[in-house]
Amino acid sequence: MDLGVWLWIVTGVMCAVFLFISWKVTGKAQSSFSHYAIGGKTFPLYLIFFTQFATIMGVGNFIGHAGKGYQFGLPWLVFILGEQGSKIIFALFFAGLAGRLTYNTFPEMMDDLIVRDKVTRALGGILASMIMIAWVGGQGKAFGNIFNIITGANPVPIILLFSLVFIVYTTLGGIYSVVWTDLIQGILVVIFGVAFYIFAFSPVGWSMTELGMRLAEVGKGELWSFRGTNVIQLLNQFVTGCIGILAAQIYWQRCFSAKNKKAARDGLLWSGIIAIIFVMLTALVGMVILTLNQGLKPDDAMPWFMLNYVPKGIAVMIFALVLAAGMSSADSNLNSASILIVNDLIKPFKEKATDAQLVKYAKGLTIVIGVFSAVAGIYASSILDLFSRAYAMAGGGLVPLLLVGLLWKERKGEKFEMGVKNSKVTPWGARIGIITGSILTQIPALGSNRVLIALIISAVLIIIVSLLTKNSKAQWS
Repeated sequence: MDLGVWLWIVTGVMCAVFLFISWKVTGKAQSSFSHYAIGGKTFPLYLIFFTQFATIMGVGNFIGHAGKGYQFGLPWLVFILGEQGSKIIFALFFAGLAGRLTYNTFPEMMDDLIVRDKVTRALGGILASMIMIAWVGGQGKAFGNIFNIITGANPVPIILLFSLVFIVYTTLGGIYSVVWTDLIQGILVVIFGVAFYIFAFSPVGWSMTELGMRLAEVGKGELWSFRGTNVIQLLNQFVTGCIGILAAQIYWQRCFSAKNKKAARDGLLWSGIIAIIFVMLTALVGMVILTLNQGLKPDDAMPWFMLNYVPKGIAVMIFALVLAAGMSSADSNLNSASILIVNDLIKPFKEKATDAQLVKYAKGLTIVIGVFSAVAGIYASSILDLFSRAYAMAGGGLVPLLLVGLLWKERKGEKFEMGVKNSKVTPWGARIGIITGSILTQIPALGSNRVLIALIISAVLIIIVSLLTKNSKAQWS
């Protein structure tokens, strides 16, 4: 059988297994909105670790980062350091806090501890969901690229097919579907990932020195150096990756679902450490592919490598790896996006809604968001461009509020506790800061520094406006 047939077989088997798991957990997941959103805060360390790791290692980290390594070389590692290293920062400074609290979303946490304003909470839910939607669309787009190159299939139906699978099994089992399928997917990623990297570096004799020499031989030696790169641009790449993760509901949601703060912190810490290693290796594999073929589009680098260089058995293994990673990331983000919108846009303004109604809303929104994400994946120019734009907008609006709110306490000696507001941020300060920060990240006239500018201006405005409105009550709050 040719590689294309094997890809369809692997896809069919894995989809069937994941749908079966989702069907088995449907009853428990739909017993209450808390169970659908955070599993009733019962998940142990091993489930938190594997669901975090499998989610981190989405298809963008195998296809998108290989393409960026192929295109930009070593400087792209700075973005990876920010994007993946931020998980470690999150684990060390935020996971313990989230692990001892019981919220469904982090905009709900900010609302309860920092600002107490429905409008701010709704804005936070909208912005945070953008990251999730971009990730889901990116997974489908990557699968479309793979099947297009290897089987010749039109990528649009492939994107729609995988989006349908994401929607069905995420709708059935909520967070339970996500964590239990992630357990299998995470194990596959670890085993197949190690085997893949061993094979992928064989063209350069598993030597970084040899890789640099081969790049020079094909006229791409500048990619093996940081010389001539824009330091500010690199800093912006680092900051964009970092703030995007701090504004990502999937990581907060896993911490809220952990049975205690130790499980939350350790699960994210170790998954983040391993993810940095894996993703940097993936970018380096993109550079290895460049030494073999210099005429590829970046997002096509990994599919070409699978089709033209590796033995069929290894190629099937790589596809299983990519499929497991992509489906894990898609289901996690799809679930998080629907929970964000229900919990932060619907629930605050429909306070009498029952658990059964909230679960129904979440299931319906999973379908709507899945369809919207598929359309975004079809029309996006590239996988990681889709991610980075959402990272910048959400992070620029939400991270300044999160940091200022947690650091600018009303009562400095007290730790944050559920149900107790302990921040000097006012509703109008939060609203102005969120809107300004998110908009500024999307203004090209601000140049390559726009993310940094947005973060600083947003933080300053939050403080100034809060000081000016500290004795006023925001309308609609």
